[in-house]
Amino acid sequence: IGFMSWSGTNLVKIVEHGKKLKEERGESPFHVSVIFSDNHKSKASEIGANFGIPVFIYDLEGFCKQRRKPVKDMETREEYESECLKVLNEFECAVAAYAGYMRKATHAFVNSFLGVNVHPADLTIKGPDGRPKYRGDHVVRDAIQAGEEVIRSTTHIVTKKVDCGQVLMVSAALPINYPISEDIVDRIAEHYQNALKVKGDWVIFPKTLEYIADGRYARDENRRLYFDGKPIPQGIRLETD
Repeated sequence: IGFMSWSGTNLVKIVEHGKKLKEERGESPFHVSVIFSDNHKSKASEIGANFGIPVFIYDLEGFCKQRRKPVKDMETREEYESECLKVLNEFECAVAAYAGYMRKATHAFVNSFLGVNVHPADLTIKGPDGRPKYRGDHVVRDAIQAGEEVIRSTTHIVTKKVDCGQVLMVSAALPINYPISEDIVDRIAEHYQNALKVKGDWVIFPKTLEYIADGRYARDENRRLYFDGKPIPQGIRLETD
C-alpha cells in the first residue's frame, strides 16, 4: 500500500522502481496494490490513473469534522484508521509505504502492516535522551544549524513514536557546502531538502522496499533486525548512490 497526503513524489519513485525491476528481472518482487490518501486534495487520483493503480481516498479532516473532534484527537484518529482498514485489508498487503503521509499513525495502522517511512535526517545520530536527535519537522534546517557537515536520509519502521522506529537504511551523505547565515537559513535548508530527496529519499526508499520483498531483511523473535543474515542494529548504510 502506498500512503500519501499531498504530492506523492516518493510514491511515484517507488512505483517507477517496481516497473524498472520488472523490466530487468521479468517480474518485480513488489508492486503497489492500492494508493491510500487521507486528503481529498492530494494527487492520489492522478497518480493512480497514470499507473493503473486503485485509489482509496478517505478525508481525515472531513471525518473529524463530522464528529466534531479535532484532527489531533488520537481516539478519533484510531476510529478513522479502523474504518480505513475495512477497505485496505481487502487488498491483502503486507507493507505500507508512508510516502509523504503526514499523519501520526495509531496502533490500528501500525499493527496491521509493516510500515516503512523515509525521513530527511540520519536517525542513527542520537540526542542526550538516547532517541534520534533529528526527529519531526524542519530537521534539515536543524542539522544545518547544529553544524552537521553532511546530511542523510533514513528509512525506518513506523511505530507510534514518530521517527523512532528501527533503522533500515541510511543514504549516502550529502555534503553541506554553503556558509550558513541566519538570515537565509530557511532558503538554504529548502535547497538541501530538495537535493536530499534526489540523493537520499528517492534512492533508499524504493531500494529498502526491494530488499524487504527479496527477503534480505529479517527480524528474530526479539525483533532484532538482520540483513542477509547479519545483525544491523543501526540499519545498513550506503556510501555511494
